[in-house]
Parts: sequence; C-alpha cells; structure tokens
Amino acid sequence: MQSFPEGPVALGGYSYGARVALHVALRYPERVGQLIVLSASRGIENPIERAARVRRDEELAAHIEHVGVEVFLDEWLSQPMFAQLPADPLERAARSDDALGLARSLRSSGTGTQAFLGPQMKNLRMRTLAVAGGEDAKFSAEALLIAELAPRASAHLIDGAGHAAHLEKPVECANVIAHFLSSASAS
Repeated sequence: MQSFPEGPVALGGYSYGARVALHVALRYPERVGQLIVLSASRGIENPIERAARVRRDEELAAHIEHVGVEVFLDEWLSQPMFAQLPADPLERAARSDDALGLARSLRSSGTGTQAFLGPQMKNLRMRTLAVAGGEDAKFSAEALLIAELAPRASAHLIDGAGHAAHLEKPVECANVIAHFLSSASAS
C-alpha cells in the first residue's frame, strides 16, 4: 500500500499536525510540493526546557487519565490561547473521548519528545506558508521565524485570532490558504 499519492502534494497541519507536517516535509521533500503550517512549532531548542516539557506532559497525561477527556477539555480550552475560540458543540463532539489514547499521545509525541527543527528550516525547499493568529504571540513569532529561515517561506498573521485561527477566523484563514495554493498552481 502506498502512503503518498503520486507526485508532490500540498501538505498542511494545525498545531501538533503542523509539527508533524514539518517533519514529513523535511523527511520526504520530494513528495511535498507546498507546505502549509498553522500555529506550528519548530520544537524546543534548549534540552533542559525540552526535558521539563516532557515532565509537564507526563503530569498532564496522568491528569487526563485521572479526570477524563471531558474535564480535561474544559480545563484546556479555558487557557488564554483559546479565549477567542467560539463554542462549537459539533467540534467538541468530534473530539475523542479516549483518555488513555490522549495520554499515550502526549507521552509518545509531545513537543518535548521531538527534535528541535530550527537548524533544518533551511532545508525546506518547497513553497511554505506559516500561518498564525496575530493574538498568539508564541506561534506568531514561530511563523515569522519559519518564514525567515526557510528559503521559500512566507508568513501570514491573522489579525484578531489566537491559537486556533482557522476556527476563530475561518473565512480569512481559508482565503489566505486558497490564495497561497492558487498562486502556487499559477507559477
């Protein structure tokens, strides 16, 4: 079974998915024609901070196992980074209710478990768009750094949006991505 379609693809991801997309694009650059990352992180550079993140993720994983996904989601979504996120019962219902699976995911692939990708950004040769909510200072800075470090990258900050810009400002976010993709096919 083939894991990629024939020819280069447009690959995108949000938050954790954006980090995965960065790893895929760096590992299989010939398979990725355009890369779109929303609220992406290059990882944690400092090994001490990375180890601390692994410890925090372990504590969070244990907490999720103890309180369950519903309580965890209430706590998680009450963070300032999600303050502008509109309440959407359908989005919430689509979330997994598998506390053990979510905890396992944090332990095995949380930000602290991943290599820092900063030095590898120069190897992203495909057209890349880094999008972040303008109100999300951490990920806005990451988007600007990705655009600065990757040779064919640009950044777009969505005004008035936080971490989940695609849910907070869906039309603007979709327009930015559509413009990026259409300009790629025109060139």
